[in-house]
Amino acid sequence: MSALVEVHESAAALASAAAGELLSRLADLQSAGQEPTIGLTGGTIADAIHHEVARLSAGFEVDWTRVSIWFGDERFVPADSPDRNAGQARAAFLDAVGATQVHEAPSTDDVATVADAAEHYGRSIREHGAGGFDILMLGVGPDGHVASLFPGHAALHATDAIAVGVPDSPKPPPQRVSLTFEAMERADAVWFFASGEGKSEAVARALADEGTVDETPARGVVGTTETLWWLDRDSASRL
Repeated sequence: MSALVEVHESAAALASAAAGELLSRLADLQSAGQEPTIGLTGGTIADAIHHEVARLSAGFEVDWTRVSIWFGDERFVPADSPDRNAGQARAAFLDAVGATQVHEAPSTDDVATVADAAEHYGRSIREHGAGGFDILMLGVGPDGHVASLFPGHAALHATDAIAVGVPDSPKPPPQRVSLTFEAMERADAVWFFASGEGKSEAVARALADEGTVDETPARGVVGTTETLWWLDRDSASRL
């Protein structure tokens, strides 16, 4: 299934459109009697989207107590660290909309090692997850990494695992927990987000007809029903 690409004039326009589409999809799933499961990402454009979700949420009938929320990756740092994706998402919109089913990877306050954190997070998804994600939101790094799966790293090849510890991230902080490809492939809809010219080369490599997952990990995640790239003009400039 070919990926779909939406190009918006600016990062702000992208964030507003993505937030509105997320809220619409959640409302539709709930009106059909489902309790949606979504995966969130971190980063600048994700933060902009999250703030837009908070701003626009009053216009949609979404019961956030019936949305199960997970994270594609997390930084293995103290629970109150500003580097935590979960903390950023709570501050941007989760607390404002009243989300209650927020599932975080353990922090350094909770377990001793990043491997322990990954094992706990994977077990939590296995025990409390719905078997996959309705919508998995992912960023893409300038090097083509996705979640915390980086080019050339051993974590790219993890098997029989939902989450993996990444002890040597080339991007700080160095210790992270990431979903594996096997886990991310259990998403109905995969939404990638990128903004800025600095992401344009990685976006082009990810969407090229040829290339490898070792070189560009973002190539390795495809939704079962939809793969959608949300871009602004700058990040799409090399397509």
